[in-house]
Amino acid sequence: MIRPREYARRRAQLMSMAGEGGVVILRAAPHRVRNSDVHYPYRQDSDFLYLTGFREPEAMLVLVPDEGDGTSILFCRERDPDKEMWDGAMIGTEAAVTDYGMDQAHPIEEADRLLPELLQDHVRVYHDLGRDVAFDQRLINWLNEFRGKPRRTFHAPEEIVDLGHLLHEMRLFKSRGELAAMRKAGRISAGAQVRAMRACRPGLTEAHIHAELVHEYMVNQCEPAYPPIVGGGANACVLHYIANDQPLGDGDLLLIDAGCEYDGYASDITRTFPVNGRFTGEQRVLYEIVLHAQEAAIDAVREGAQWDDIHDVAVESLTDGMLELGILEGDREEAIEKGLYRNYYLHKTGHWLGLDTHDVGDYQVDGHSRALERGMVLTIEPGIYIRPDDVNVDPRWRGMGIRIEDDVVVTKDAPENLTGRVPKAIDDIEALMAE
Repeated sequence: MIRPREYARRRAQLMSMAGEGGVVILRAAPHRVRNSDVHYPYRQDSDFLYLTGFREPEAMLVLVPDEGDGTSILFCRERDPDKEMWDGAMIGTEAAVTDYGMDQAHPIEEADRLLPELLQDHVRVYHDLGRDVAFDQRLINWLNEFRGKPRRTFHAPEEIVDLGHLLHEMRLFKSRGELAAMRKAGRISAGAQVRAMRACRPGLTEAHIHAELVHEYMVNQCEPAYPPIVGGGANACVLHYIANDQPLGDGDLLLIDAGCEYDGYASDITRTFPVNGRFTGEQRVLYEIVLHAQEAAIDAVREGAQWDDIHDVAVESLTDGMLELGILEGDREEAIEKGLYRNYYLHKTGHWLGLDTHDVGDYQVDGHSRALERGMVLTIEPGIYIRPDDVNVDPRWRGMGIRIEDDVVVTKDAPENLTGRVPKAIDDIEALMAE
């Protein structure tokens, strides 16, 4: 678990970056209606969670840089015995101070009265405009009211600045506490993938395997970080396939892209393996190409390497393999320059990972590919997808989708693989499935 003092450190760092004259305002995520009077399971906004650890809706964080580490103010719901009878214990304003390290806490109903006062004599408001349009309008109305009053009374904020510019750069670099949470998410997600491999056999459906994954998450007090992709046969060629309801065919491959969330932090693993536990000759050859590309790309994750370099390593390796098999024609330079490989490898080789599966953080800085730095976490996930109706490819390759993905930390030395406990060598996969 991330400790309260780390959340306090994050808030102090953000206030230092906001500087004198700035005020930070961040709203909690609202409850979302699924249908009628049923809500989706609540999940806190990642930015709000990053700064507070607070997991209830109807809350607002206000950070006021001043002397020392600044002042952290939380507006939240008061405890209500009647509501607690229906929905369980609430945190309340008292615990917001004692347990969550806030300097002040007030009922959320007091925000409209107190927030305009907090904005006075500040020149900048850092806010995530666009997430809550109704609140955006309230904030703009307050600023307009200030501008209509004599300046000798007080100084009103003159601009609203996008909060993400500061906050998302902070989130890109993971602390020891965050890495510990991500290692645990990786271990649990790895256990779910292994469980799925052991359970898989012809005659089951994708839904059976989906259930095995979720079972492992739930018994470890986690939940899916995103809807699992469980695609058998040609369904693996659909990159965001989530129907997960088709029979698993004997002789087909099964692609599973799934990961759990622990303490808010996501894991993201993809493995591809034969439904019956034995790779065919063609499956083995194509799989080895993807595996070689992934291993080469992971090895390239070094401090100082460029983000685009990682993708280029994977592209070159995949292109070489597809040229050798006749899936692509010509030479490597032509296939890459003309983007011929994109017919079968459509996506980038990875993305940032953290509180969001596709986590925040710039991939380019000043128009150039970003250099990797210690503490960044990214996925490495090359793949080859050959549609069953692709008449330009030898029939023996058609209908195969293969992706292999792991979560990797940039360190001062060799990269750390958070999800390496899941077998991906062919012999290891077949041995596990034969148990």
